[in-house]
Amino acid sequence: MNNVISIGAVFGIVVLSVVSAFIVGGMIMGISASSPEQTDKLYIYISFFLGQAIMLVPPLYYLRVKKKPIIQSLRINLVSTHTIKYSFIFSLGILIIFDALDRIIHQLVPTPDYIIDLSQIMQPDSTLGHVFLFLAVVIVAPIGEEIVFRGFLQKFLEDYWKDITRAVLVTSLFFAMIHFNPFWTIQIYLLGVVLGFLAWKTKSVFPSIILHSINNGTAYILSIFDDANLNIYLWNENVSPVFILLGFYFIYIGLNTLNKAEGYYAKRNV
Repeated sequence: MNNVISIGAVFGIVVLSVVSAFIVGGMIMGISASSPEQTDKLYIYISFFLGQAIMLVPPLYYLRVKKKPIIQSLRINLVSTHTIKYSFIFSLGILIIFDALDRIIHQLVPTPDYIIDLSQIMQPDSTLGHVFLFLAVVIVAPIGEEIVFRGFLQKFLEDYWKDITRAVLVTSLFFAMIHFNPFWTIQIYLLGVVLGFLAWKTKSVFPSIILHSINNGTAYILSIFDDANLNIYLWNENVSPVFILLGFYFIYIGLNTLNKAEGYYAKRNV
């Protein structure tokens, strides 16, 4: 059996992962049509949960068939608590700056109706809905997407092209495209670049999962509370300059530490 992995096969596996998520999600929504006693929102959240989880199946199966080491191939390398700590601090800084950028974009560009509709969908009307949405968005999605994109795809491109920048940028572009959200393309792409940097710098997807999870968790919380509850954080509908400075400070100390971070098992040539 040929154990060589081609670049076309890798992109194909990633596409299959995304398509699988949509298929499973569509099946769940199809079931909801025959169960009127359940709310449509709950089925949407369940479809998110299962769809994100199923994304892991294609790359795991492919690597198993090719007899490749799962941990190294998907960059699931353990990192120290020190790295986790400063990844968290770095992530907080990134999210503050990205939120400031996002609020400026929203002021300059009218928010499309579909974004408003999406915001309403992301407001559960039951406790069970909150549970499934939280699990899907804050836990399962960051794990699944980071392993597929920063672990499987970016790791392969880094080794194949021998060009970290190119690998990160292409992976981030692919990551932004599969979200099918033109209004947030810039924000998603920039987030993807930072996620890719974290995964490469620490040689592990765990720090990028942390950032991804905090990002989605923040969006989840902000969808529940309106800006009236964020008086300390906001200033004239924008992020307070104090918090912006704090964000840059978090990025600085986090980045300065992560430049020295090393995963337990990863090596630069892995």
